[in-house]
Amino acid sequence: MLKDNRILERHMKRYRNLLALSLAIASLMLVGTAAKADSLSISLDSPIQTGSAGVFAFDATVTNNTGSTVYLNGDSIYVDSPLILDDSPYNNWPFSLGAGDSYSGLLFNVDVPIGTAPGLYTGYFHITGGADGNAGDVVGEADFDVQVTPEPSSVVLLLTGMAGLAGTLRRRLVR
Repeated sequence: MLKDNRILERHMKRYRNLLALSLAIASLMLVGTAAKADSLSISLDSPIQTGSAGVFAFDATVTNNTGSTVYLNGDSIYVDSPLILDDSPYNNWPFSLGAGDSYSGLLFNVDVPIGTAPGLYTGYFHITGGADGNAGDVVGEADFDVQVTPEPSSVVLLLTGMAGLAGTLRRRLVR
C-alpha cells in the first residue's frame, strides 16, 4: 500500500509539472498574438447609405496614427452581391501619408443595379501597405452598409395594381 502511494505521488507530480509547462506555453502564445492596431484610421463620411438603384459615393478621411510614413500600396474590397464596388477613385489618393497626416476625398463607389431586391447589403474597404512600397499588410479598414429601398416606380406600379384590383372587386360586389 505504501508503494502504491509513492507511485501515485510520482505520477501526480509529473502531471502537475506537465500542466505548469502547458500553461506557461499557452501564456507565451497569447502574449505573442496581442492585437495590433491599424496604422491608419478610416472615417467614412456616411458609412450607411440608403436608396434605390444608382451609384453611392463614399467619401472618407484617412489619418496616419503612427510616428512614421505609411505607404498606401493597394486595397482589398468586398460588397454583398449583386452590388458592385468600384475602387478606382482610390487610385487618385497619395502613395503615402507622413506621420500624423490626413487625406480626405472620394474613396470608392458602390453601384446598385436596377432590380436589386430591397434589403441591407454590407461590405468593407481595406487599405493595404506598410513601411515601404512593397508592403501588403492591412493598415486601415472601414465597414459600410447600403440599405436598398424599393424603387419609387415599383411602388407606384404596385399601388396602381392594388387600386385596379380594389375597383374590380367593388364593381363585382355592387352587382
